[in-house]
Parts: sequence; structure tokens; C-alpha cells
Amino acid sequence: MNGKIKNSKILFMSSFPPTECGIATFTTDIIKAISRKFSESFTCIKCDLKKEGQPGSFAEYVLNSTVREEYSKIAQELNLDNAIKLIHIQHEFGLFGGSYGDYLFDFLNVINKPVVFTFHTVLSNPNDELKAVVKSLASHAMTITVMTHRSAEILQEEYDIDPKLIEYIPHGTHLVKWAEGEKLKEKYGFSGKILLSTFGLLSSGKSIETALYALPEMIEKFPEVFYLIIGKTHPNNIQNDRDTYREYLEALVKALGISKYVIFIDRYVELQELLELLQATDIYLFTSKDPNQAVSGTFAYAMSCACPIIATSIPHTREILTKDLGYIINIGDSKQLAKAGIKLLSNKKLRERMSLNTFQNTSASSWENIATRHVKLYHKLLKIKDQIIYDYPPINLSHFNKLTTERGMIQFSKICIPDISSGYTLDDNARALIALCMHFESFKETRILKNIKTYVNFIERCQTPQGTFVNYIDEYDKVHIKNDYVNLEDSNARAVWALGTVIFLQNILPEEITNKALLCMLKCDPWIAGVLSPRAIGFTIKGLYKYLQVKKESYISRHIENLAANLITRYDINQEKEWQWFEENLTYANSILPESLLYAYLVTGNEAYKKTSLESFDFLLSKMFVNGDFRVISNRGWYQKGTQPNRYGEQPIDVFCIINSLDIFYKTFKNEAYKDLMKRAFNWFLGENHLSQIVYNPLTGGCRDGVEEKNVNINQGAESTVCYLMARILMEGLDKPVRIPDLSKKINEKRKNSRINRSLKGKVRDKKTGLPGSGFSV
Repeated sequence: MNGKIKNSKILFMSSFPPTECGIATFTTDIIKAISRKFSESFTCIKCDLKKEGQPGSFAEYVLNSTVREEYSKIAQELNLDNAIKLIHIQHEFGLFGGSYGDYLFDFLNVINKPVVFTFHTVLSNPNDELKAVVKSLASHAMTITVMTHRSAEILQEEYDIDPKLIEYIPHGTHLVKWAEGEKLKEKYGFSGKILLSTFGLLSSGKSIETALYALPEMIEKFPEVFYLIIGKTHPNNIQNDRDTYREYLEALVKALGISKYVIFIDRYVELQELLELLQATDIYLFTSKDPNQAVSGTFAYAMSCACPIIATSIPHTREILTKDLGYIINIGDSKQLAKAGIKLLSNKKLRERMSLNTFQNTSASSWENIATRHVKLYHKLLKIKDQIIYDYPPINLSHFNKLTTERGMIQFSKICIPDISSGYTLDDNARALIALCMHFESFKETRILKNIKTYVNFIERCQTPQGTFVNYIDEYDKVHIKNDYVNLEDSNARAVWALGTVIFLQNILPEEITNKALLCMLKCDPWIAGVLSPRAIGFTIKGLYKYLQVKKESYISRHIENLAANLITRYDINQEKEWQWFEENLTYANSILPESLLYAYLVTGNEAYKKTSLESFDFLLSKMFVNGDFRVISNRGWYQKGTQPNRYGEQPIDVFCIINSLDIFYKTFKNEAYKDLMKRAFNWFLGENHLSQIVYNPLTGGCRDGVEEKNVNINQGAESTVCYLMARILMEGLDKPVRIPDLSKKINEKRKNSRINRSLKGKVRDKKTGLPGSGFSV
């Protein structure tokens, strides 16, 4: 293709609702996920596979799959649409007419667009005809995606398919909130009960009787057990208006004497209700009797809802269900099921551990991640030069607010549940204050003022009589000084940044809030000049620059100038031809150093600050954007001068910091390259990382705590959540015509005309409030 990505169409050939089958649900889910995340990149359209007598379709194209002549006709029609760049066929032999669905070749021989297959069934031990059909399908494909590693092995070993043609992409799962089970039991009237469940279109292949025969033994030991059989009967199983399989199960329930313990939910259950019932489930029972079933959507859904699982042995369950997630039993073995069920029911801690493991295990397979995997595949196959365009999720303060109590913002979360035992830090509350100030400046939502006031109060409470700050308040409301000198100094300086941000917004924030911030800022004066840590210098300069925009006093600029001179000295000591930096390593929040020198330049007009700022920032960008890829500085020993950088151990704080600095440099110099790099960096949160996994969770509004080598840390703590929010707000305002103010002319003019007595110890009073309004002692 070698062209542009925008407005390209991907056509999905599959069954679709109202047809009731797993493949229709699967394809609908993947189209929804791609459309949510990549609407600016691809448009998904449908070709619905219908049989005579099936209900109508809302798809753009419809193929009567039982009529052979229709296959070449629809291919000719699709060839005329130049916007369709790729055909993605969801393949199941029964979806297509002919022997082993060989009518499909009439389509494949005519279509002139690239084709990708997803094989939903991969049968082992094929006969000659089946093998020939599959090999012929492969000859028409650019790629074949499969949902288990075992399916890939079978295609290679038994069908002689080139492994380069095969792409493993697991079955998608839905995002759900952690630890909602008891609340949902109460919602559905099952408080105090132990829930077992099975769901899906009912058919004899699900072998529900395996679970029913095991149930009396479990009920005898645990009479609070209820078994939910969720879902209507598969339409293919209803003949002559008789639902014979369901009637058989109902009779069996009665014969076993367990009628009051079994609930049939005989209807189509909407997705939200289904996910909630699965989250309320204590043990999920998967009892398929098809030994060749390659993949199961119902099994995947149960996994995503954090269910401990007892499952019969099929390729999907054998590959995924390790012993720390559940138990595998032989097909049809009710005694094994009963034994496994009793073991799980007897050990609540074991169930909880399995539930957590299952939840973590399926994090990578959320539909958001599966959509990313698919779009990257299309992008590669079509050889598209343009960057993938990610749709930005709406700004969501849910988890941000959940972390906030009347004291302040809690430090950590266990997944998405705030951990009050972790206490409150000055760092997190200062960042939270900055984030909500940014939010208020952009959207003027008065509902957030309560939390802004909470964070200002927290900072005030942390301030000592000497003007410095403690940096930790525990769950019992006791204040502490934690961390070493440098980290404590960084925390103190971050408070200055937050206070300066509040004072900068004095014209739109309530006076009560800005006055309190102003008083706290004034008390910082005794220690400001002695700040030594490079990042503390950076945060302090940033806060003072904000302050200076509304309190244009020359002595504030001198604070900035003196602190910047310290950074310049550090730069001169450490920089070399191949290492243009202030220290002998790159650690966290690195970009605040060149950014703060840019502020110093804007305040003083000193070209040396500008030169060093640009030079060091270019060096940092060269280490974070490598061959088109965005690489966060690893926290695994950091990046030491003279060594190769470590990989992995990537944290949201560094992604926000580089986005923030790029935003300042872009608005100062109007270099479009900075704007492009901002977008690349922000996409890290959305899946543009080495794992192709989301870091921001759009369901909770929280941000996960980091990206490791093989997994994303699914805890959603304060630092990561606040940093994502700040980055997201910056991206919201990216195209607004804002320029960073150059204060140097005004400040230098004020210096020239100043007649302030430099030995004056008091403060100049603000005419409006009567409070000390001129900043620090001069």
C-alpha cells in the first residue's frame, strides 16, 4: 500500500448478530474495540454470512453462504471499492458452503485485495481432503491468526503451513473492575451464597449434565451453593419448537433433588449483566465435551472476570489454565469435578488467590489490547508509512476521586482498590493539586474545587514552622519525614511547583484557596536558595516561574537565575561530546532539567540558558526516541553514562514529564517536531509500547503503575493515575494557540527601575487582600 492510513477500510467477513453464535459475538467485539481506539486509522465494515431463513442484517454487505454463485459476485463487488484495503475472514468450516466450506475458494480466486484469516477451529489429525483445503486457504492468505499456541503448532506440524504465515493473537476479554463480587451478589439477590455458574448458548456440546451430576456432593458439604446456568438455547438445538436438551437438564435437576440449588436464566443476557454475574461467581464450571475445541469465548470471558475455574480438557484450557488459576478435569468426569469443587469451596484463600492470578493473567488479552495487536498487524501487512493514530479516551476522574479522602490522595492501590494502609505523600498530593488546577483551567468545572482545597490543605499541614515540608502522613493521621535527603528535597520542591500553579490561577480560583497557597509559598523563602538536588532545582524553578507570571517581582527572577546557574555548573562538569547532560546518569523526571533552564531563559533572556536547555533536551530526546520508537528510561539501575541503556521498568511519571516538557518547548519555539513527539509519547499509555498493552485503564479511569519486560503492573496508584491525567489534559489542549510568556523584558525593565531596599525584611502588602503578596524576602 505504501500510502496513508486514514480512511482505510477493513472488511470483516463473518457471521454477525442477530445470528446467535460465538463467532458473531467475537467479531462484533473486535470491531467495536478497533472502532473505539482507531477510528482515525481504520473504518471497519462488515460482510455478513447468512443462510436462507436467517434474520436480516445491518451489514454493508451480505453473502448468502449457501449459494455458490454469490461468492464470486460479492468478490467482484468488493473489488470496486478502492477504500477497502484488506479482507479479514473469520473462518469456521460450517460458516461456508460446500465440502469443508470450499465455496469460499470462488471468492478467494476473484478478490484482488489482501486477505487475512482468523482460524477459529484447527482440527488435528486431518484427512487428506481437510488438509488440502486448509493448505489452499493458506495459499491465499497474507497471514493466519490463531488464538492458541497449540493451534499454531498443529498448522505447522500437521498441515505444513509456513510458521512465518501464522500470528498468535489470543481471544479478547472484557475489562472489568476488580473486587466487585460481594457487591454484585447483593445486587442480584445472592448475598451469603456461593455461586457456581456456566454461560453460553445451551447445547449438548456444553455437557451441563457433567456439572449437575457433581452438584449433590458439593451441596451436601456446602448447602449455600447455587448453580447458575446462564443463556438461552442455541437455535440449532430447537427443533419442531422443542428444546429437548433443556428439558433433559430440567428433568435431571429434578431427579437429582437439586431444584432449589439450580437456576436457569433462559434468555439472552446483555453484556453488562453477564459480566456482573460472572464477577459475582465464586467458581466457573466449563464442561465442554469437544476434545478438539480450539478456543472458547465463554472460557475467556470467565477468566477476564477473575473466576477460579474448573474446566474440562480442551486445547484452550490446557494451554491457559495453569494450576494457580484453576483445575482441569477429564471430559464428562463428574467425580473429578465434585472433588475439585469441594477443594475450592473448602478454601476461600485459595479461591481468592486464583481469582487474583486469573485477573492478572487476562490483563494482556483485554479487547483494547487485542485491537492494538490487530491494527499493528494490518499496519505491517499494508506497509503503511503513516503513524497509527490512536483515539484518546475521554477524561475520567473516577479513580482519581476514589483515591482521594477528606485528608488527601492515598498513595497506592491494590489493583483499583485504594490501599489506605499506604498513607499519603506530599509528592502525590502536590501532583494531584497540579493536575486538578490544569483541569480547572481547561474546563472550569466547579465540582473539582473541593478536592483542590483538600490538596492545598494537605500541603499546608505538611509544612513545618521552618517552611520546609514533611513528606508522609500515615493512615493514622501521623506526620513523618521519609526518604533520603535528595528525595525529601525533591518532594519539597514539588510542593513549590504546586503552590506556584495555584497562585498562577488566582484570577479563577477561589481567594480562600489562593491565599492559603500564597502564605505557604512565602514560608518557603528561607530554604529556597539552598536547594541542591537537580530535580528539586527544576521543580522549584517551575513553581517560581508560575508565580512570577502574576507576581512580577525582580527578586523572584534572581531566585530563578541563581538556581539555574547551579544547573549550568552541573552541566559544565558532567557534559562531554557524547554525554550532554547534568549528571552521570539519567534517572527519573529527567526532562525537568532542560525545561527549567528554558524557564530561566524566558525570565532572564540569558542565551546561555537557552543554549544549554536546547542542547540537553536534544540529548535526552535522542535517548528516548530511538529509530522511531519511544523508550522510557528504565528504572532498572537507570541509564549510566558510558553504558548501554537498560530496557523495561518503564513508569508513567517519566512519560508525563517528557510530554510536559515537549509541550513547553513546542509552545515556545513552535517546532512541529515537538508536537509529533508528544503524540508518540502519549500513545505509550494507549498501547504503543513493547508489550502492545494499554497502561491507562479506560474502565476505571486509573493508570497502571508501569511496564515491565513481560507484563504491565496492574496496580493503579496515585503517581501513575495523576501523571496520566496531566498528560491527557496536555494532549487535549495541544492544538490551542497558547504561547509560553517571555518575561525577560518586563523583568529586566523592572530591575532597572527598582528602588526596593534589598535589606528590607518585611513583605510588601497586596492591595486587594492585605496579605504579603510580593513573594520572598529581598
